[in-house]
Amino acid sequence: MTTIAIAGATGAVGQQMLECLKERNIQANLKLLASARSKGKEIDGHIVEELTQESFQGVDYVLGATGNNITKMWMPWAKEAGCIVVDNSSAYRLDEDVPLVIPEVNKEDIKNHHGLIANPNCATIIALVALHALHKKYHIKRMIVTTFQAVSGAGVQGIEDLKNQIEDENIPSKAFPYQIAFNLIPQIGDFDDLGISKEEWKMQNEARKMWHDDALKVNCTCVRVPIWRSHSESITIECENEVDVNEARELLTHAKGVLLKDDPKNQIYPMPKDTTNQDLVYVGRIRKDITDETNHTLSLFCCGDQIRKGAATNAVQILDELLKAND
Repeated sequence: MTTIAIAGATGAVGQQMLECLKERNIQANLKLLASARSKGKEIDGHIVEELTQESFQGVDYVLGATGNNITKMWMPWAKEAGCIVVDNSSAYRLDEDVPLVIPEVNKEDIKNHHGLIANPNCATIIALVALHALHKKYHIKRMIVTTFQAVSGAGVQGIEDLKNQIEDENIPSKAFPYQIAFNLIPQIGDFDDLGISKEEWKMQNEARKMWHDDALKVNCTCVRVPIWRSHSESITIECENEVDVNEARELLTHAKGVLLKDDPKNQIYPMPKDTTNQDLVYVGRIRKDITDETNHTLSLFCCGDQIRKGAATNAVQILDELLKAND
């Protein structure tokens, strides 16, 4: 039987990966790997093992859910053991020989892997699932994006910060530079000389790679908000072809991974609370950009669960495609 390891199995994304494997009824021997302090912990009947150089012997596939530095430590061990890795960190996303994949967007790129496939950034996944059908029809040239990113994007500690500060605002943040409860923070990642954060660059660089379009331009502002686990995004797109709002709605009605929530007169639109703990990206507030008279631009709002579709589910979908290809 196939053996699948989850590296970083005790974190929020790692535990969600385990749940997604169960939901998809993927039959395999499972190996849960984490740091020495988690050794011996039981998760859903599985005993966590310490992640060491020998951990990947006899493993066929690895789902990576560790931070960049830890990922770079164990990746050579997995490669030497002959594993195929689907990695959720940003360590290898922009490497030329590593496919970066959202199955609803560029599933065909999976076959180009050399033992490693990267999972995109959570905000990029949610945006591109929402936009891909429109891109195929109208060819998006430019995007202006503001993200409203849940505390889950900062891991378990981000969730704990919000939980603690709801109870007592005086408890200091460990994951964020400022209080997050009853607040928002317009910074995710360090800023460069242009005043653009690392998180903001990801939207352009990763979208270019998956859409195979180096000319795409993205201006992104990333904001951390006191929401548990679903990211929201306000997006305006400028397209090469003229856009029809009603046609755009129809395209999104049938788009893979999308649920249209677009009846504002009846107060129906995407909200992060509604997208929690499921895998679809909700899209709504679809409207003409009134500052553009050429009808080449469109604005919308979308939401998706950061831990699931923004991370764990996307990785497990990629793994599922790999398993089907090897049947």
